Amino acid sequence: MTFAFTAMDQIVNQMAKTHYMLGGQAIFPLVLRASTGSGRAAAAQHCQSSHPMFLNLAGLKVVMPSTPYDAKGLMKTAIRDNNPVVFFEHQAFSLDDLTGPVPEKEYTIPLGRADIKLEGQDETHYCHSRDGAREFNCSRGIGIRGVSVEILDPRSLVPLDSGAILRSVRKTGRVIVVDEACVTGSAAAEIMAVITEDSDTFRALKAPPKRVCAPDVPIPYSPVLESYCIPDPNQIMAAIRDILK
Repeated sequence: MTFAFTAMDQIVNQMAKTHYMLGGQAIFPLVLRASTGSGRAAAAQHCQSSHPMFLNLAGLKVVMPSTPYDAKGLMKTAIRDNNPVVFFEHQAFSLDDLTGPVPEKEYTIPLGRADIKLEGQDETHYCHSRDGAREFNCSRGIGIRGVSVEILDPRSLVPLDSGAILRSVRKTGRVIVVDEACVTGSAAAEIMAVITEDSDTFRALKAPPKRVCAPDVPIPYSPVLESYCIPDPNQIMAAIRDILK
């Protein structure tokens, strides 16, 4: 996404607004495919998680797959959509850090439909993109320790499957939101607002919601410092201990 910033006028004022400003008389079927995230020591300009700013641009749909299977199905849906879609692929896809089976057969995945990657009873972990894959591996280990974790992957942030989020949190009573973006203004903040603004879900909470995000700093070039800034299993475990007190 770094190089797309030079085209922000076209993205913000044209791509996102054309359908609306023409009163719906013209379709705008366009997919902006962009990389996101860190983990390859590419320094501050090329390791940004900029998806939160696109959530605030009315007129754009935002997709963030966490598995190759989801990526194929969501991309086919995005291409066939008559509205502009920003399709964020984590850099880990190109580094072979995110692998998995992809059927050759034709299939699509609807936007706005979350996926329960792992069912659980004790707490909900909301996560998207690479965080979803990391959460799955982390939570399987947590399950061995007697904590039943439910992993919810939204797959698309706009439209957002708020109903699935609320149902999961009402069931478990606890929630951790993981987002690789900087904590201030992150997608995690919006998800927590969705949860706490719903009165039934708010009353079902057994502990305050927790979010695990990157600090408000540019991603360092040093691999050691970079790993310190990215949400990792240690930070997730600390959040789990906190909400289970």
